[in-house]
Amino acid sequence: MKHTAARTYRAVHWLTTRLQERLEEATRRPDRGDISITTVIIWVAAVTGAALIAGTIIVVVTKYNGKLTGL
Repeated sequence: MKHTAARTYRAVHWLTTRLQERLEEATRRPDRGDISITTVIIWVAAVTGAALIAGTIIVVVTKYNGKLTGL
């Protein structure tokens, strides 16, 4: 039981210290190179476009599957 309590204390202390360091760094350097909303919008649009294209290909192949076998 003592070992578990000691490990828990060390883990909580480490996490608290790490969080405090990150908050101090965020205060010192507010622009840390975080991903911008524009980048997120571009990625979402790209993934959505790719999913639509893949879906269209699947629909076309499924629809014409019988006719494609003779090619």
